[in-house]
Parts: sequence; structure tokens; C-alpha cells
Amino acid sequence: MKKLLYLYFFLIFGFYANGQTVDTIEGKTTLIYQFDIKEEIAPPVWHKTQKAFEEAKAMQAEFILIHMNTYGGQVDAADSIRTRILNCTIPVYVFIDNNAASAGALISIACDSIYMVAGANIGAATVVSQTGEAMPDKYQSYMRSMMRSTAEATGRNPQIAQAMVDPRIVVPGLIDSTMVLTFTPSEAIASGFCEAEVKSIPDLLNRLHIEDYQIEIQELKATDLIIQFLINPMVSGILIMMIVGGIYFELQTPGIGFPIGAAILGAILYFAPHYVEGLVEHWEIALFIVGIVLLALEIFVIPGFGVSGVLGILFIIASLALATVRNIGFHFEVPDITQLIYSLLYVSVASIAGLGLAYYLTNKLFGNAHFGALSLMTVQKNEDGFSVKEPSYFQLIGAKGIAQTMLRPSGKVYIDNRYLDAVAKIGYIDKGEKIKVLAYENAQLIVMKYIEDEV
Repeated sequence: MKKLLYLYFFLIFGFYANGQTVDTIEGKTTLIYQFDIKEEIAPPVWHKTQKAFEEAKAMQAEFILIHMNTYGGQVDAADSIRTRILNCTIPVYVFIDNNAASAGALISIACDSIYMVAGANIGAATVVSQTGEAMPDKYQSYMRSMMRSTAEATGRNPQIAQAMVDPRIVVPGLIDSTMVLTFTPSEAIASGFCEAEVKSIPDLLNRLHIEDYQIEIQELKATDLIIQFLINPMVSGILIMMIVGGIYFELQTPGIGFPIGAAILGAILYFAPHYVEGLVEHWEIALFIVGIVLLALEIFVIPGFGVSGVLGILFIIASLALATVRNIGFHFEVPDITQLIYSLLYVSVASIAGLGLAYYLTNKLFGNAHFGALSLMTVQKNEDGFSVKEPSYFQLIGAKGIAQTMLRPSGKVYIDNRYLDAVAKIGYIDKGEKIKVLAYENAQLIVMKYIEDEV
């Protein structure tokens, strides 16, 4: 509001003192930077906002104009946007063309001036889940705090702002309890949450006595559109499925092939745009790589499945979740912790979906006669003529020999001028001791220590 008052005073003073418009006084056209928020507020909108503010500053725009029509979206993205607006040295105005609900209301209140068209609305900022149900009071409390602090920063009534979140808030003469506050243009004007009702952007500028102006409308480059596409929550979920599913799929096929390539590509496409956006730290990428290494060690080096494998899975999931959370180093503020919980759930669901899809495709493809040769799942049955047993070894049952190496319990024995692998049935057998073959089981000779005076 202070920025608006200074600008308005300058305009009025210049107009009445000299009988000229501000453009004539300055001898130049007023430069306005405009960008739209007409979609769900999510990471792509935050990316677009960052780009807009950088470009507006670079071209030295007189003020930034947001053309808004949104039903809201993610609180963390909205929080980032409103913080950027509050810290901006250039005045920021918002033109509400129909809706500024939920997260859109938070962003609007952060602006220096709010203008609305007839029939527009602002408010209804209660935090809800994906199903539309109100979240627990812990989340509402934080949203109330953000709305209050934002209103205080822009000279608006904080009690009215938090009434847009909590139906229990009573504002005498304005709203009773049990109802979440939503303003029409006239109500917003009366309560100081809107400067004026306007018909269009030219009408808005006319009210500011700006006649000679140039509006620079944001134009996103191909790279920006690609980044926006990749950081879309739905696309990020698909990339997580590629990563997890590709790793699982690769374990079911011999050698190194397409599945691991798909997993690597998914990881690059997932981390790269978040890194560009400043969400991913180097240590988070390192955490992902360490997780992959630990998982590989568990599968290919360490027998069984234990600590290494569990840590590998946890590191991978943690790194994927942290990549979507704004943080510096290892420090997390309260809102980031809340978002981290959502992100962990999101990554976990996407990972399970990726594993499920990979398992389904594995059975479908490798169960098919055309692709069965690619699988490690083929069973070679005895009834089909496959066997690991060596028939000649059965003839050695009862034979005597000497332990060529120490058997603890497995080792080498020397029988009938042949060096053979064997396993001691009981305890250890020292090198050079006499042995006797007791049985041939599981493709192994079972031996025990032989005593000469044995009856």
C-alpha cells in the first residue's frame, strides 16, 4: 500500500501542478510488465513468477501487473510467490479477472494494489486435501498466520484476512462464525481489500492516470516451457515411476539394457529442472547416487538382503522427496517439514505404482513366448530333462579319500585320482585327513572324517 500511495501522490501532484500526465512529466512511456496466473498454482507457476520478476527488473518496468484467474493450488508454491512479491522493490498490482480463490487470495493480498472486475471473487483460503476436505487445524493455523502477516505487510486488516481461512473467525459487522469469508468487488472495496472495480486492464491504467504506456507481456521460451512441463506434479510422478520401475525391470533381465537406460533418463529429467529451479542441492543428488550404489552392492555383492539394501531404498526415496522441497542445506522450517511429509507420501505412492507397473509388464512380456528368452525367470524342470546332478558322483558313495584342503565345511578332496568339491557333514576336517563319501545331495559330495579301525 505504501508503494501505491507514493505513486498515486506523485501522479496527482504532477497532474495538478503542471496540468500534464505523468508520461509528459517524465518524458517517456510508462513501461508495465504483465504476466498471467490463470492455472492451478503449482511449481510451474512459481517458475513463471521468478522469470517474470527477473525480466521486469532487467527492463526497469514501472510496475508489475498480474492478470489472475485461479481457483488456487499448492500452498508451498503460493508461499514462495507471495514472499517474492513482498520482497520486490517494484510495485506489484493484481487484476482479478473472475477468481482469486484459496492460494490465489494469498498472492493477491501480497500485492500493493488489487483491482477486480464485476462478478469477481477473492477469498475462500481454507487448506484442503486432494479430495477437497478441510485439513486438520495444524495446517489451517499456519495458513491463518500467513494470511495475517501478509495483510499486515500490505496495510490490510489481518483479522479479515484470516477470516478467509477459518470459519470460526468473527469480524463484527462483516461476517458471523461458521462461514469462510469470500469477497465480491464491492465488499472487498469497502473492507480495503480492493482499490477499485474495473472493466479491463486499460480501464485500470486509466484510473491511475496513465495514458501513454507500453505493456510487455511475458513470453516463455521453449526451455521455460520444458521446465514447467517437467516440474508438473503429474509428470514428476511419471518420472519417479520410470526410475523405480526401470531399476526393478533391469534386475529381471540379463546384462545391462533399455530398463536401466530408462531409469537414468528418468533421473536426469527429474533432477535437472528442480536443480535449475534451485530446489535441489548437490547433496540431494549425491544422496540419490549413494542410494543406487548401496542397492547395487546389496544385489550384486552382499548375499541376502540387509542393511545396505534398506539404506539404499531409503536414500533413493528421501532424495526424490527432498528434490521438491525448498530448503538450504539440512535446515527445514515448519512449512517445509509439512511439504516434506506430502512429498514423501507422493514419492512413495509413485514408487509403489512404478514397481507395480514394472511387475505387471515383467509378467506380461516375459510370460510371452516371444520375449521369454529375455527373462531370468525361466524354470528348467527335471521332468523336462534338466538336471544339475552328475550321475558318476553317485558311484563315489562309500569311497574313501584324503582332504586336499581344509573343509570348513566345504573344500577340496582327492578320491580315485580326482580332485573334487565336497562338504563336511559334521564339523571341520583338516587338510590331509582321511575322508569317506556318505552321500551326494544337492549336487554336492557329503563327506566325513574316516577312522581306520571303523567297523
